[in-house]
Amino acid sequence: MKRRSLLQGVGAGATALALPARLRAASATTLRFTPQQDLVTLDPILTTGYITRNHAYMVFDTLYGMDGNYRATPQMVDGHRIEEDGRRWDLTLRDGLFWHDGEPVLARDCVASLQRWGKRDVFGASLMAVVDELSAPDDKTIRFRLKKPFPLLPIALGKASVPVCAMMPERLARTDPFKPVPEIIGSGPFRFKADERVAGSLNVYTKFEKYVPRRDGALSWTSGPKVVHYDRVEWRSIPDSGTATAALLSGEQDWQEYAYHDQLPLLKRTRNVTTRVLDPTGFVTMLRLNHLHPPFDNPEIRRALWGAFSQSDCMQAIVGVDDPALFHVPLGFFCPGTPMGSEAGLDVLKGPREIEKARQAIRDAGYKGEKVVIMAGNNTAAGMALGSVAVDVLTRVGMNVEIYAVEFNAMLQRRNRRDRPEDGGWSGFVTTWSGTDWLNPAVHMALRADGSYAGWSVDERINGLHDAWFDAPDEAAQAAICRDIQLQAMRSVPYVPLGQYMQPTAYRNGITGVLDGFATFWNVRPA
Repeated sequence: MKRRSLLQGVGAGATALALPARLRAASATTLRFTPQQDLVTLDPILTTGYITRNHAYMVFDTLYGMDGNYRATPQMVDGHRIEEDGRRWDLTLRDGLFWHDGEPVLARDCVASLQRWGKRDVFGASLMAVVDELSAPDDKTIRFRLKKPFPLLPIALGKASVPVCAMMPERLARTDPFKPVPEIIGSGPFRFKADERVAGSLNVYTKFEKYVPRRDGALSWTSGPKVVHYDRVEWRSIPDSGTATAALLSGEQDWQEYAYHDQLPLLKRTRNVTTRVLDPTGFVTMLRLNHLHPPFDNPEIRRALWGAFSQSDCMQAIVGVDDPALFHVPLGFFCPGTPMGSEAGLDVLKGPREIEKARQAIRDAGYKGEKVVIMAGNNTAAGMALGSVAVDVLTRVGMNVEIYAVEFNAMLQRRNRRDRPEDGGWSGFVTTWSGTDWLNPAVHMALRADGSYAGWSVDERINGLHDAWFDAPDEAAQAAICRDIQLQAMRSVPYVPLGQYMQPTAYRNGITGVLDGFATFWNVRPA
């Protein structure tokens, strides 16, 4: 799908934006940011949306951070003490932590926050399954008593994958984890200005003057001292990609979260704009299959798809060029270039595609012409590109396909329906994940094989390997288990990986200090 280009150059696009004059005259203390899409969900544990994750790291803080080597580092905690052969952890909060309403951060606030998060997060659920007691013996101490050692506890609490383990006041953390909190109050470096929010258009954050950054640690991803240099950050949603890029080029906006691939040549030619890939794990993509209903309840039909999909075609539909710096294939079930990633079992994804062979295999497996409904988010270029390729491939192998292309959040609502496709359900959906969400079995929601994730795949062997991974003695043993998980996933096909691509960001040279990882707003300052 070809995205909309800049209409008549920078001037026309900037005029179309029609921002208020006060924004155009904003001082250097205001950072003007264009997010990837509109911020719809404000509660950080209710969604896996990355826009909400980015919002969460502004407003909320976490007990631990994660650095660029995917290791946990202390953030809200001063440190921890491990006793009783790894079955007791005492986490000590550092001094000077306050909520945005002025109240001090207490250990019981964090206990309630952990309990709420643990009901929604896959890594959190694995941790809570071995917790005998989670308590606050005093205002500074968070105590875990465990049924067995869980050495991954710090990275469970500090991982940058979704949903964020955000700390909030106890009165808010007691909210039903399947309902939104009534206020957005955190202890992070920015306050959320609910009174200035314009749904679909504007979200505003102001510097939290009582925030005390860590005094130690290296700045890396969500680790280290979070020092804020702007008094105010304004997120202005601009759905049209051409208008968003024009606003950056004209100086109406300072930073565009996603530099659209079809506009990269223009951005790279612009002298006062920098383009960079912040996250080396990029985005990993998939066609998730519904295991409840025909035709993809049949594992032989699912396996027949391996010979039909070209990951290179999928990636070029997104990035527009055959540039090895912008995408990677083959993609398996863990993020390439990370400790758990491998090419075990991926030979079937290499070489020419065999459409006729796949068509025959699908017929032989018993496909009876059932309707196949493929869902795609139409407010993202990647979603529509992947949806278009998926529909084309499935049609070419003889399936009766229709696409359901709607705004991403509307797609998520239908995704949770278990009805047959002809009754309002679905057969498959395309989506993208940050590579950090495919780092290992602990965070990999889409690879859970216990029927808990939409698509409802069940695979007892994957479940057993998942549990064994937590007990593996070292990284080499963990990696061996992940290779076995990948080999089994190639047989049971919970989803079809479609490739990995890199997503650059773009910002004007009037700002500096943009950190690697994803869009965070501490350390960023006027150049």
